[in-house]
Amino acid sequence: MRLRGVTGPAGRRWRAVVASVAAVGVLLSAGCSGDDKSESPSWQGASGSPAPQATLSTVSVTSPAADASDVMASVDIAYQSEDPANTSVEVKDGEGNEVKGTLDKDAKIFRPAQALGWGQKYTVTVTGTPSGDKGGSATSSFTVMKKPSTLVRVMSFLGDDQTVGVGMPLIIRFGRSVPEKYRADVERRMQVTATPAQEGIWHWTSPTEVHYRPQTYWQPQTKISYRVQLAGVPMDDGWYGRSDLTVNVKIGRSFVMTVDNKSKHMTVTQDGEVVKSIPVSLGQKKYPSASGTMVVIEKKRKTVFDTLDEFPEGEGYRVNIDYAQRLTWSGQFIHAAPWSDGQQGKTNVSHGCVNVSMAMGKWLFERTLMGDPVTVKGTEDKLENGNGWTDWNMSWDEYKRGSAL
Repeated sequence: MRLRGVTGPAGRRWRAVVASVAAVGVLLSAGCSGDDKSESPSWQGASGSPAPQATLSTVSVTSPAADASDVMASVDIAYQSEDPANTSVEVKDGEGNEVKGTLDKDAKIFRPAQALGWGQKYTVTVTGTPSGDKGGSATSSFTVMKKPSTLVRVMSFLGDDQTVGVGMPLIIRFGRSVPEKYRADVERRMQVTATPAQEGIWHWTSPTEVHYRPQTYWQPQTKISYRVQLAGVPMDDGWYGRSDLTVNVKIGRSFVMTVDNKSKHMTVTQDGEVVKSIPVSLGQKKYPSASGTMVVIEKKRKTVFDTLDEFPEGEGYRVNIDYAQRLTWSGQFIHAAPWSDGQQGKTNVSHGCVNVSMAMGKWLFERTLMGDPVTVKGTEDKLENGNGWTDWNMSWDEYKRGSAL
């Protein structure tokens, strides 16, 4: 641009100012259009124009603390990152072997797939954005506690690949009582995955046993995997979990039994359809059957009932029993009772059990699974919670109150 009418030094000064303003204009234009590369060709790798660099994210290992010793074997490794979606975490043992696990980028936590080795040293490397030598990274090491001598056994009632009924609770038992102040942390480390997903919760039935059930009966054919990570986790003052365990089970078809004292019949429903109505005889008034919801605890094709030491003299008995299915710890069973065939469907003559004919005892026995629910209605007695697997004898609100969380 030519400045008319300005000559000499003043003219040169004006030309310098205009040139400076033009340069600033170029810079401002580049800044305002920087988000749209199509409007800024010089940002597309053009000759003489350097490409922009991604901002390095600041990363750090926040837990366990650097050089910490006496770390729990079932530890979660926490980190900090400004760009967690593009941050990686690598954990290696003292021999350089990589530790497998899952990375929760929302919580910024790496969870090892299994308990770490007693007394072993581990190194954590967190790499930010961009990755590699150009990116921010942080390294930290820690050492797991030595194996303690005071360990608590952790046991699952169910084993891998079992198929159970829709009322089956998941049951974890401990070899030592767990005080209340430790139960919340123990419960957090017991994870249940159901396919399809169903809402459920843990419920402490005693200081040594905790159960899990969904809000309603399990959906038929549900696949369940539950993982208990308690190795090295404090479970009492000076006591630690012995081990981790993972169990996979399957729910079978829906098979629900309902016994009505008024009609003296059992209604059997399979997958929502009534498939059988069976005459029964329940407990006589002196020894009434308990009303409530139970599940099949165990099955015995043949057994012996011996009550000589339980009932008054002259009322006890010892008798061979076929097709016995336990419902309570106190001795309430469904079983074949051919001696009461004439009373079944009419009157109650048992000592608390659900009597059925030999044919119906066999029919039921061949179809039931452990965990199939049985509800008895209309008797003079009520089922006491804890007398068997009575998880379904409680409302959902009542059951949730049994959780430490």
